[in-house]
Amino acid sequence: MFSKGQTIFAVLFAISFIIIITFMYLKDKSIHKQQYKGVKWIVLGFLLFILFLFLIKGYIKE
Repeated sequence: MFSKGQTIFAVLFAISFIIIITFMYLKDKSIHKQQYKGVKWIVLGFLLFILFLFLIKGYIKE
């Protein structure tokens, strides 16, 4: 399906992309801690809201 060159390029691209993304995340980690202090509560609220919607859907379906 893919040639040997395309497969090698895809593997090297994926590895380099993951390394660069990890490096940039670690570089900006201290900034993220300052700017996004309350995000975990917003995410928790969002997930609880989604769970609530699924519970309502299941209750109405019965």
